[in-house]
Amino acid sequence: MALLTVRAAAQRLGVGYSTLKQWIYSGRVRTTTTEGGHHRIAEAEIDRLVARGGGEAPVPATARRAPTGLIVALSGRNRLHGFIEEVRTDGLLAQVRLRIGDQRLTAVITADAVEELKLKRGDSALAIIKSTEVMIAREAELPRPARKTKARRRR
Repeated sequence: MALLTVRAAAQRLGVGYSTLKQWIYSGRVRTTTTEGGHHRIAEAEIDRLVARGGGEAPVPATARRAPTGLIVALSGRNRLHGFIEEVRTDGLLAQVRLRIGDQRLTAVITADAVEELKLKRGDSALAIIKSTEVMIAREAELPRPARKTKARRRR
């Protein structure tokens, strides 16, 4: 009996990782838990979910459609519109520098992604930032110069 990770099982079912996790938490999908607390799903359980297909199966109809390749929605909310200033490819990786207003953002992506997206200098592009951590910082304020006061004459 082969056990799959949640991510691999989600891919086999054609659903998102977070969707499958919700099904697990609600008890709609049976899993085995590892000593480390990670869920594993048996291939038989995947087959059961696929076989249920129509009725009350947790697999939505949209997940069974053939992919079109066109993204119509995306969960990442931090989207920055800009223009590609530079693309440098070296081996498997590429560095893409995006100009966003008066700021610059550099991303390191695969050379395959650069080729697939046909990225080149001068093109408009979108940086989508999805992160588990966002840090906020404040710079120290510069000390204010001491005020010059006029010395009073004593009479």
